[in-house]
Amino acid sequence: MEEFKSIINKKSSNSSLEESYNEALKDPDFKEFVSKINLPKEKLMKYTSLLKTSKEEYCNCKNCKSIMACKNNIEGYAYLPTIDNDRLVFNYRECRYREKLREKNAFKKNITLYQTQDGILDANMKDIYADDDKRFDAIEFLTKFKSSYPKVDKGIYLHGSFGSGKSYLVTAILVELAKKDVKSTIVFWPEFLRELKTYFGDDISLKRIMTNVKETEILFIDDIGAENLTAWARDEILAPILQYRMDNNLKTMFTSNLTLKQLEKHLSITKDGVEEVKARRIIERIKQLSKNIELTSANLRK
Repeated sequence: MEEFKSIINKKSSNSSLEESYNEALKDPDFKEFVSKINLPKEKLMKYTSLLKTSKEEYCNCKNCKSIMACKNNIEGYAYLPTIDNDRLVFNYRECRYREKLREKNAFKKNITLYQTQDGILDANMKDIYADDDKRFDAIEFLTKFKSSYPKVDKGIYLHGSFGSGKSYLVTAILVELAKKDVKSTIVFWPEFLRELKTYFGDDISLKRIMTNVKETEILFIDDIGAENLTAWARDEILAPILQYRMDNNLKTMFTSNLTLKQLEKHLSITKDGVEEVKARRIIERIKQLSKNIELTSANLRK
């Protein structure tokens, strides 16, 4: 008797599933969608609800004009079925726009940022303002650096007025190199030093960050000289980084609002007094690592 009831219940359940599936087939989009799945009706009708959801996302993708217009539950993805041992498995898959976006931004994995906004990686060589003759030396050097790397002697110490595009220029070069799988690290120096202070007492984290910065293939120290200088920042952070990179011939880039002479003065004065010798040693390392070029230009941020 129990076996008979089980058979009746199973038939009733199958009948209900079939009715639901047949009702869904009245939708031409649903009918077209399931016709592409190589499974018999008896299998498909067990997934009617999931297939209806999947069909909606599939149709949204088919008619979509851009990732910004995505109507699906997860932007840039569609909930689609695959066949696994005669059953359906549903997973989120990238749409064509999301895939192109991922490929376009793949280079970003080659650039590590410390206290620098992600938006800086939108820097593009095509957008560099080159109509001012005063920018020629900087643009020429960085363009040759990009085309000749790794067969280059030095990085650059690019100094000039606020808003003249120094950081943008250097970053644009690093972006181009990242697309060739060259690794680099961009450090916004004033904020980087503030961040390091939060790791006091955490020697493991501090050592890890210092190792990453010292050993990176190309290091870009942005806005050096804008920090509130301490002897610790100069002697325990900056000096070891520069010494390591000089000893290992690792390319280093700098931007600053200060000339090297002005930077030397800045580095000499801490609350402990004036220490000209220590400042001069830092400057000598910077000279060994980089070519000194001035960028004079109108404020491009206006």
